[in-house]
Amino acid sequence: MTNIIHRSFRVTPPVAVGGEGVWLIDAAGKRYLDASGGAAVSCLGHGHRDVLAAMHEQLDRLAYAHTGFFTSQPAEQLAEHLAARAPAGLSNVYFVSGGSEAMEAALKLARQYFVEIGQPGRTLFIGRRQSYHGNTLGALAVGGNEWRRRQFAPLLIDVLRVAPCYEYRDRGERESQATYTQRLLDELEATIVAAGPGRVIGFCAETVVGATLGAVPPTPGYFKGVREICDRHGILWIADEVMCGMGRTGTLHAVEPEGVNPDLMIIAKGLGGGYQPIGAVLAHERVVAPLRAGSGLFQHGHTYLGHPTACAAALAVQRVIERDGLLAQVRARGAQLMAGLQERLGAHAHVGDIRGRGLFVGIELVRERTNKAAFDPARRLHARIKARAFANGLLCYPMGGTIDGQQGDHVLLAPPFIVSATEVQTIVDRLATSIDEALAE
Repeated sequence: MTNIIHRSFRVTPPVAVGGEGVWLIDAAGKRYLDASGGAAVSCLGHGHRDVLAAMHEQLDRLAYAHTGFFTSQPAEQLAEHLAARAPAGLSNVYFVSGGSEAMEAALKLARQYFVEIGQPGRTLFIGRRQSYHGNTLGALAVGGNEWRRRQFAPLLIDVLRVAPCYEYRDRGERESQATYTQRLLDELEATIVAAGPGRVIGFCAETVVGATLGAVPPTPGYFKGVREICDRHGILWIADEVMCGMGRTGTLHAVEPEGVNPDLMIIAKGLGGGYQPIGAVLAHERVVAPLRAGSGLFQHGHTYLGHPTACAAALAVQRVIERDGLLAQVRARGAQLMAGLQERLGAHAHVGDIRGRGLFVGIELVRERTNKAAFDPARRLHARIKARAFANGLLCYPMGGTIDGQQGDHVLLAPPFIVSATEVQTIVDRLATSIDEALAE
């Protein structure tokens, strides 16, 4: 028996008692290779001595001080570190306790920006189908994960929705990549125009789509087009990099290869690597300046904003990533992981697509490769793969409803940046075995 409301009432999970590098250990002594970093969180793995030392040092000085009265040294230092490495103009940092809180804060900051500049008629956000931005009500509203939204839909604000950039499924056989990209951009602009002049606040999008679609990167030029459309209509672009950011895709920010910068960016998971709960909004100066000159405050807040111990942990994580050259490691191990998966699963009868960037990789399962037909959702293939992988000592992140919230299965991989070449091969071997075992059930 347990007094915890676990994620499932049907299964009580085993107790985790230890962690070493990319491995987690349960109370029975079994070791699990953490090939998903939890939910793309544990970028430095488990038990990193430098991060633990920084946390101990901060706890000896000050564990917590409310931001209604004080700032703290680690919060100031972390903000300075992030601003110095952020996309141009994103020099303002607002700390929260996780990704959902960060999206809530970004939505409210975007709304207040338009109130401050005298455009209170802007009340709508645009999101994408098959997206995910968090589980609080505002974040759930802008997200497009239908399974997560369905029973709470009556409580959510109305949000306009456009297609995801999901080339594997949605680009026509005779449609060029450029034509497909332009079709998506035309849909976005048409949605803005149909909403009416001056009614849209912002467009929310994951730079590389995470859990809902399984590591789907944008097509070339997509976000350049988004930037142009947002500028043309005076709309803010809110980039969600909670899962794909902070080095996960091989650059510190996933948007870097796109050559354009958002107005607001939300980060979390890889920011603190799971050592403490933390997230942040990075805001462009042009968004913050009207608040500074107008009301003089951001009308928002949580108890644990800028938590000193959380900021100290995150600062240590970011310094280790930079000191140890781990972005280059992500690119190298990511290339090895992709090559290994292609070699082992690329011709598999039930693997339709292997995609991603860096150490952020998705494998989409299909019943038929030729027509991309999905398995019957009642089979719950994704859940079977997760269970088989767990039994085989591998932690991965499978999801169902990949295509439309009901149809489709995929597996997401996001191992720690410190994963070795040998451990990458172990991931490939154990996942391939687990997929075959699940298909045979």
